[in-house]
Amino acid sequence: MTQVGEHDFPVRSATDIYSGRVMALRSDRVVMPGGRVATREILEHPGAVAVVAVDDGGRVRMLHQYRHAVRRRLWELPAGLLDVAGENPAVTANRELTEEAGLSADTWGVLLDLVPSPGFSDESVRVYLARDLTEVERPDMGDDEEADLELRWFPLADAVEMVFTGEVVNAVSVAGLLAAQAVLAGDAETRPVDADWPDRPERFARRRDGDD
Repeated sequence: MTQVGEHDFPVRSATDIYSGRVMALRSDRVVMPGGRVATREILEHPGAVAVVAVDDGGRVRMLHQYRHAVRRRLWELPAGLLDVAGENPAVTANRELTEEAGLSADTWGVLLDLVPSPGFSDESVRVYLARDLTEVERPDMGDDEEADLELRWFPLADAVEMVFTGEVVNAVSVAGLLAAQAVLAGDAETRPVDADWPDRPERFARRRDGDD
């Protein structure tokens, strides 16, 4: 008899339901501990990065960006999908910081890794702390949501307060701001930019690149 905590939930079968530009949906038939086979619908995600960019004055760069799923603009950290095949996530983060926030950074560290919705998605997000910042020109973002971004500096303490007043609700931004506050207060440390990322999604990338 399998002991509690030792069942490995084998997948009896997997069926593709939908595959799009930034996500896919599949249905898995999974064997439960008692032998019952249950259906679990999984949203495959390419993975993403986000950046807490803090200047020498202790201010953090935030974006006010339209998010269609919730039909309003949200205060968020610069972030982006891992949508370039084979690209190092740290390189993605650096590019997104320039494209979205008009900044480059000389000092980088990993703040934390997040799995925002593990009940139905394999999405994982790596959040970086960026320091020693330089203002740079943002590239032309065309006519998508990024073209309508509002950029603003907030004292980190004010941004954290916005978490508790409900003005910042994006889960990755909430976690990143709180983690940055802990690191800058000396209560925690960042990890190297090449730290192991065991939950980084792979299946959607293989699907996108024709390897799955």
